[in-house]
Amino acid sequence: MTSKEFKKFRKKLEKTQRQMAQLLGVSIKAVHSYEQGWRLVPVHVERQIFFLISRLKKNISDRRPCWDIKACPTEKKEMCPAWEFQAGDLCWFISGTICEGSVHKTWKEKMKICRSCEVMKSIF
Repeated sequence: MTSKEFKKFRKKLEKTQRQMAQLLGVSIKAVHSYEQGWRLVPVHVERQIFFLISRLKKNISDRRPCWDIKACPTEKKEMCPAWEFQAGDLCWFISGTICEGSVHKTWKEKMKICRSCEVMKSIF
């Protein structure tokens, strides 16, 4: 997540820097550093921001699950944690999902695919 994205999402959440620090469990200096680009946004902070943004949208129950959007075959769905936990709108949040045919080893690798996916795009 870039410093510009961090700031954009903070504003979308309608939080001050102090409120954002409290919400994320980090110091206000950390928030300043993320927004100025002095520090990279850690993975756990990025995940939490994406999660909070995903919960802002109204009618969450109206969202189609990822396995419907991606037309996953039954054998693929049964191996995927998003299906197991019936979290088709949070597939991007769950490690171990089987997108693009394989499980991704790191958050960075997973997010590279998720950022271009129609499931995540529909939320953000």
